[in-house]
Amino acid sequence: MSLLIAPRVHDIGFSVRRLLPSRACQRVGPFIFVDHMGPARFEKHSTAGDVRQHPHIGLATVTYLFTGAMMHRDSLGSLQRIEPGAINLMTAGRGIVHSERIPEDVREAQEAVQGIQTWLALPLEDEQIAPMFEHYPADAIPGSQVNGGQLRVLIGRLEGLESPVKTCSTTTYLELQLDPEGVFELTLAGQELAVYLVQGGVQVNGEHVPEHHLLVAGDSLRLQAGAQGCRAMILGGEPLEGKRFMHWNFVASSTQRLKQAASDWEAGRFTAVPGETEFIPLPD
Repeated sequence: MSLLIAPRVHDIGFSVRRLLPSRACQRVGPFIFVDHMGPARFEKHSTAGDVRQHPHIGLATVTYLFTGAMMHRDSLGSLQRIEPGAINLMTAGRGIVHSERIPEDVREAQEAVQGIQTWLALPLEDEQIAPMFEHYPADAIPGSQVNGGQLRVLIGRLEGLESPVKTCSTTTYLELQLDPEGVFELTLAGQELAVYLVQGGVQVNGEHVPEHHLLVAGDSLRLQAGAQGCRAMILGGEPLEGKRFMHWNFVASSTQRLKQAASDWEAGRFTAVPGETEFIPLPD
């Protein structure tokens, strides 16, 4: 039985379409948060749209861009520019702080920034691991021609391709571009899978998926593109044990852990990003 989720538009200094979590579905496999960022252009010679430093616990962020660029900084001392086709994986574990800023050259050129940011909930045994940051350049991510289009394996393995991106649980994350009327089929037994339509037209298991909607569809998918072709993200993985609670940028298996993280941020007990003083305060 499938579930179609419509986007909710949020302004976080620029426009994002939020698909997960939703009232109908908190997560698909380990994916507990899905945002489609932009496309957005940013004011020259300013910091408008920069995401100031803020904390995370109990999750891993996955940042993937289609266009533009962003600069990642974190409390581990990481400094990394992310560009289209690359993967930034930041595992928060027991706690990390980071910022995401728009490079000056992207502002100057008025280049549109667009991409997908997702969060992966961590398995119960990994919620308190030490934070980590890993960057995988675009040429490290495997891809190939498939019948009817092109496939990139961002996380996981498929069609003889295996991504170098290492996650704490079994995860599948694919970028699929289908030619007009192209067909792609996939079955991953035991996994929960969903399709997000970035652009174009597609039917999934015979059901029409509107642009910018997410269809949760079990462990078997058949995608057929429309007359204009499509660009879609396939995401999911094995379901995680136990409940997860969310508050702001925190994910945990207990509400007490969420309260502690909120208190720690308010009291300044998180390690800050080196060289940065601006921060996002805890929301009401």
